[in-house]
Amino acid sequence: MAAPPAIAPELVTALVPSLSRSLAEQFNVFRVMHHGTHEKQLSNVFAWLLDPEGTHELGDAVQGLFLDLVNAHLPAEVQLPRSGYEVAQEVVTPGHEGLPNPESADIADILLSSPSAAVVVENYGTSDGHGHDFHRYLTLGRAGDRDAAVVLLCQRRERHHQRDGWEQAAAITYAELLDAVRSHTTNDRAWTRKHPDQHFFLRQLFEHFVEGPAAMNTDDTFAFLTAMCETGESARYGYQPHHRAAEEFGDLIAAQARRQLQESRELLAETKRRLGAYADTVLMKQINDQLSTGPIDQVVTRFAGLWTWGVELRRTAGHPTVFLVFGPTAVMEMERVPRKLENPDYSQVFVDLKDPTVGGPSRIAHTGVSLVEVMEGLPADDVRLRDAVLAIFAG
Repeated sequence: MAAPPAIAPELVTALVPSLSRSLAEQFNVFRVMHHGTHEKQLSNVFAWLLDPEGTHELGDAVQGLFLDLVNAHLPAEVQLPRSGYEVAQEVVTPGHEGLPNPESADIADILLSSPSAAVVVENYGTSDGHGHDFHRYLTLGRAGDRDAAVVLLCQRRERHHQRDGWEQAAAITYAELLDAVRSHTTNDRAWTRKHPDQHFFLRQLFEHFVEGPAAMNTDDTFAFLTAMCETGESARYGYQPHHRAAEEFGDLIAAQARRQLQESRELLAETKRRLGAYADTVLMKQINDQLSTGPIDQVVTRFAGLWTWGVELRRTAGHPTVFLVFGPTAVMEMERVPRKLENPDYSQVFVDLKDPTVGGPSRIAHTGVSLVEVMEGLPADDVRLRDAVLAIFAG
């Protein structure tokens, strides 16, 4: 039974708490070290795995598994040997004249080479040559009249990026290679017992690049199930085959989440525009009428990054600045303030007093004004924002 073409927007909202807990950062050595954020780091790991002399003590097993994946992309008459390759990194490819020439050459990330065969590997996030010359890679592999293959080792296979010769390359994903390595090590209990450190490292590698965060706990899983039932999506549990139903559901959730994220970003921008306009035309005068010294002389809204969703009420020199913050900016300021609020209500606007000695927030408080009210338009005689600002000035 085919899944319906859309899901109810409220389902994504209902699932966010349980999904966010399961996606929360968990310990992983690769996350701690931010490893894998640059292709060179990953090339180091894969070159280590592919090297029969590597300290993983797996011999040429990974090399063989990798060549199995490569050969699956090649015609039967040009299959490459499963082993016998030396491994090198950052190898200069031939230039325009077919000879090594650094000025006109590329640098291949990994080269597996033997007297009779070679595999030239470009490692990148997607299956994209990203400006490298496929034919130079192939020339490097075929040097010495060897049989050769060019491989795009990538996190995501996106065939539309494979052009200018790269459509001839074998695109192999990290997950495909690491799944094969995981199956091999799982079945080799003797290796697992003798090499606990390497086994731990590989499990961390599998979890970070293949499996993703650990599964939800029982409470979160029940919350997920309840949300599915309450939002009319429970029929999906009966769809066949199960794996396809899960993939279709995941795609729909992702599409809806992208849409809601974009729409909420637009809503944040409009809320800021309206709050800034209100502060400039109404609030500044309300506050200044109550201040004997240090009046507000400027409303500033030009901020970037996580500071975007705030309006600065800038006072004359020598007086602390106050901000009206909401959404992601309020969350960030709540994490920085010395005394955090209990149960902050992020549907509201907050008032945030800056500490002139360190430049960070010294106090933060609710204003009682909701973002919905800002969007609907605050009346000129509403004094809640004024009172919240004056209260935080008073300490």
